[in-house]
Amino acid sequence: MIRVGTAGWSIPRALAGGFPGEGTQLARYARLMPCAEIDTSFYRSHARATYEKWAGYTPRGFRFAVKLPRSITHDGRLKGARPHLERFLDEVTGLGNRLGPLLVQLPPSLAFDARSVRAFFLLLRERHAGAVVCEPRHPSWWEAKAQQALVDFQIGRVAADPAVIAEAARPGGWMGPSGSGASATVYFRLHGSPRVYWSPYDTEQLRPWSEQMGALPRGADVWCIFDNTAGGAALDNALAFTRMVSSGPG
Repeated sequence: MIRVGTAGWSIPRALAGGFPGEGTQLARYARLMPCAEIDTSFYRSHARATYEKWAGYTPRGFRFAVKLPRSITHDGRLKGARPHLERFLDEVTGLGNRLGPLLVQLPPSLAFDARSVRAFFLLLRERHAGAVVCEPRHPSWWEAKAQQALVDFQIGRVAADPAVIAEAARPGGWMGPSGSGASATVYFRLHGSPRVYWSPYDTEQLRPWSEQMGALPRGADVWCIFDNTAGGAALDNALAFTRMVSSGPG
């Protein structure tokens, strides 16, 4: 399954006619889109009741990815994370069965350090058995030791655009028991290129992503999140990409 959505669920005015009906923007968004990424959780805490409310606006098959707080990933740099992590995990239980993968995005300056990374992943896995994906942005995370740590803790490595190195444009880490992607959560984050968060993608830019995702096994839970939200391009790109992946090759 390929789930296509956006970071957040804002509906630009130009697209509002395609999301008719009553209710909140999230309720209208979720009638057409299968998923969304909650990235505001990176900047501030949300009460469990808020997550419960968001879940209530969505249909049964809808799923949310949720980004870990910056207090864990950027301020603490994965150290001393226990109180922040336990609070966050308690809050996101409000999503119930709407909870999809947790997203661990790391700062570009955070190099792979086996001791601190493994200690954090162990802490996380002791408290959360669900899907987790990691978006590192330091080149050391594509070395063998980092790959092995992700595999050991069953954490997928995000494929991102723009890519910090060529390998970052392809998913990695835990790719299921066979390593093929089957039974794994495979996550793509498209931030806009060449201008991050702003640039829209055209058809020729999107086609290679569609082909890459289409080549993954049917058993993979594939997510594609458009994060080029600053100029309002994300939802338009997500709709166009949905049509592209639905139509298949060519």
